[in-house]
Amino acid sequence: MRTQVAVVGAGPAGLLLAHLLRLEGVDAVVLESRQREHVLGRIRAGVLEHGTVELLREAGLGDRLDRVGLEHHGFSLRFDRADHRVPLTELTGRSITVYGQQEVVRDLVEAAESEPCFGVSDVVLHDVTSDRPSVGFTDADGREHVLRCDVIAGCDGFRGVSRSAIPASELTCLERVFPFAWLGILAKTAPAHHELIYAHHERGFALHSMRSAELTRLYLQVGPDERMEDWSDERVWDELALRLEVDGDFELVPGPLVDKGITMMRAFVAEPMRYGRLFLAGDAAHIVPPTGAKGLNLAVADVRLLSRALTAWLLHGREGDALSYSDTRLRGVWRAERFSSEMTAMLHRSADPFERRLSLARLRSVASSTAAATALAQDYVGASEDA
Repeated sequence: MRTQVAVVGAGPAGLLLAHLLRLEGVDAVVLESRQREHVLGRIRAGVLEHGTVELLREAGLGDRLDRVGLEHHGFSLRFDRADHRVPLTELTGRSITVYGQQEVVRDLVEAAESEPCFGVSDVVLHDVTSDRPSVGFTDADGREHVLRCDVIAGCDGFRGVSRSAIPASELTCLERVFPFAWLGILAKTAPAHHELIYAHHERGFALHSMRSAELTRLYLQVGPDERMEDWSDERVWDELALRLEVDGDFELVPGPLVDKGITMMRAFVAEPMRYGRLFLAGDAAHIVPPTGAKGLNLAVADVRLLSRALTAWLLHGREGDALSYSDTRLRGVWRAERFSSEMTAMLHRSADPFERRLSLARLRSVASSTAAATALAQDYVGASEDA
């Protein structure tokens, strides 16, 4: 087997990279260890930055996004039993769109010229520092293959095999594990508010989001050692109502749960994001705490730059952008890590009384200062192409 770019991983990063490359005439083959149904059914984040939406439209992927995506022009910060709206469009001229990651993946699979190779196993990357790299794998029918290529794109997530193909002596991994987790639910009930709500409460953080006019996505800050069986549906709804409550008209209407789980909170960056002819993108290279809604958008920013760099190299012999890919993207990654960590610190309840007072001071600054609100809004919507 032969291709120009072997893409390991059929998440949004890998699928979008292959799509963008094919639009430019670069051949790509996508390998994925999970089955098709699993890939299409994974429920993930769904807040798209302004630049992400523009790129998807330019790539011919905007039809369903424009029909069912929910464009938002602001979001709410709740604390001290009051609602404080951050008017994103008024402050930045940009908006965000709520559109589930699984919907983006579905659009990409349906738009693909050739189906990704689902259900592969025993994936091994070979000779990544040579000009003849390859990927060995076993297909879903048990047949062994070697996929020869010019470049390998590692888009297989935090626990994938791509990053481990870089020798430990050549890789620096920086990580922060936060002392709390998120309990998330997806419920069949209409959203209680037309925009996202980020709530800072003495009992902990809460987030009100949505996936559609009939599906609501909600999160609670919980301890890292919490067990799902200790959280009945009734307890979850009671705690959400308590933390999201304000003085005024607001009612959270419980509904049947479609999904329920606990997610640990971490930040992670691997440096560099390129080793020879292996390029990392998405969660294979970095993880951000979900508070700032940057995970999917960072993956899109990665492949936007990588697709252009590989096109210039493989079609036109210009390798400069490919060689500088890691340095360029790490600047954007660290900006996102900084913003996501600051949002996390501002909104979550800390065990440290000093930190709790700092959080309130930050929130009150955003609520009372146009300059502080503008800085927050610019980071949230993605103020520049590589942010």
